[in-house]
Order: sequence, then structure tokens, then C-alpha cells
Amino acid sequence: MAAGNHSTVTEFLLTGLTEKQELQLPLFLFFLGVYVVTAVANLGMITLIGLSSHLHTPMYYFLSSLSFTDLCCSTVITPKMLVNFVTEKNIISYLECMTQLYLFAFFIISEGSMLAVMAYDRYVAICNLLLYNVTMSYQVCSWLVVEVYMMGLIRTTADTFCTLKVVFCKAKIINHYFCDLFPLLELSCSSTYINEVVILCFSTFNILASILTILASYVSIIASILLIHSTVGRSKAFSTCSSHISAVTIFYGSAAFMYLQPSSVSSLDQDKVLYHYFYFIFYYYILYHCCANAEFADLQPEELGCQSCCK
Repeated sequence: MAAGNHSTVTEFLLTGLTEKQELQLPLFLFFLGVYVVTAVANLGMITLIGLSSHLHTPMYYFLSSLSFTDLCCSTVITPKMLVNFVTEKNIISYLECMTQLYLFAFFIISEGSMLAVMAYDRYVAICNLLLYNVTMSYQVCSWLVVEVYMMGLIRTTADTFCTLKVVFCKAKIINHYFCDLFPLLELSCSSTYINEVVILCFSTFNILASILTILASYVSIIASILLIHSTVGRSKAFSTCSSHISAVTIFYGSAAFMYLQPSSVSSLDQDKVLYHYFYFIFYYYILYHCCANAEFADLQPEELGCQSCCK
């Protein structure tokens, strides 16, 4: 019976950002512009790092990986949203919806984990600069990136597999502009208990692992910076850390705003607009983050006063 009901769902209808026709064209032009800027900036960052031999360092390797996930994440959502602005009905097929759900979750989870890896990279760079190239070798960096994507792959596969078991027999209208997990589960007429348990377990692990890594790294970094005698070294270290902290705050802050609100005060009509607003703010912080990190590349061991760095 479940299989029969499940097979009848062939498409969903997305409500989009707004139903006001007079706003469709301005929103189309706005998000098209934002997407083009985001895509060009991320592609430019990846190309610049790839072509510039002096940028072939762990820090910029992680930045290029982060730019790649940013680009993919926006590409999963924005093109379909732009098409919906100029079509009468915002229809998305079942297969396309599940694919979008999978890819979006994969890249978002990978971004969060990548920010944690970048925090660890800064810890090594500031607290153990003399051994930085040994500790953060090409093999180590490659394995860290692979582990980031593996964590995203495992979590997303589990979520999507459980979602595929859900029976959708209510109205097929998704109150969102893309196939996000929670708005999709709202359409279920079967039990979503397993989905909720899987989400809770994996989310707890991913968030705690990332947040604890970031906090531990920055506690050590701050303790080390306070021991630096050089004013220039202390200023540069604080500068590169503050830009990364800004990116972390925007990313996790917007995610918490979206997904940790009590249901009594949460409104999907408001959330779907605010989510996109905060998410694109995160993109611009990443661009600022990349530019601010450029000065860290010139930081020398004597500027950090490595004799006082944490061991």
C-alpha cells in the first residue's frame, strides 16, 4: 500500500518566494545578479588559487574547497528558482526534488565541516608555525578534505534514504522555493519518527564535532596570540582569525535562526525569505574572508614570536 501511494507522487508544486506577480521580475533580476556575482567570485577564487603557485598552501587549498562548495550549493538552488520566476507554475518532479534535497544538504554539511577544518588550520599556523608545512602536508590536507565530504555524504545519504521511505499523500504543495527537508516532511501522511531520530542523531554529531573543533582551536589561538610580543604579528593573527570567526558566526547563526526556532514562533513564509537573505550574506562574508586572509600569507615566524606560541 505504501509503495503504491508513494509511486503516485510524481511532482511537487513550490510556492516560491512570493505570489505577487509584480515582484517576479525584480526578484528574478536581483537573484540572477547575486548568483552571477557569486559564481564569478567563487570561480575566480578557485582559478586564482590554482594558477598562482605562491597560493599553493594549505590555507588557500581549503579556501578553494570552500569556494567550490559555495558554488555548487548556490547552483543546486538558484537556477531552478530563477526558472520559477518566469513560469506560471513552479513545478518540480519527484526525482528532481529528491536530487536537489540530497545535493543541497551534502554541500551545506560540507561547508560547515570545512569551516571547522579551516579553524584547525589556523590553530596550526599560529600555534605551531615552524612545523606548519610538516603538520599540514599535502597528504594531510587532502585527507581532511576527503573526510569533510565523507561526513556530508554519510549524513545526506541517511537523510535522503529515510525521506524516500516517506509516503506523500497530502497536498503536494511545498511551502518553500526549493526542496528542503522540513517543508517536505510536512507533506507526509506516514510516520516521520525515524526521520526525526536520524536528523537529531546526525545533526548533533555534525554540529558538536564542528563547533567543538572551532572552539578548541580558537581557545588555543587566543591564548597563543596573547603571548605574542610583536605588535605586527598580533595584529595580523587577530585579523585573519576575526574574518574566519565572522564567516563561522554568519553560517551557524543563520542555520540556527532557520532550524532551531520553536514551531510556535516559526513561519515558513518568513523563514524562506530570511534564509536566502542570511545565506547570501554568508557568501559575501566568505569573499571578505578570502581577501582578509591574503595578509596572513606574508606572516613570518619571527612576527608571531614562535618562542611563545603554544606547543
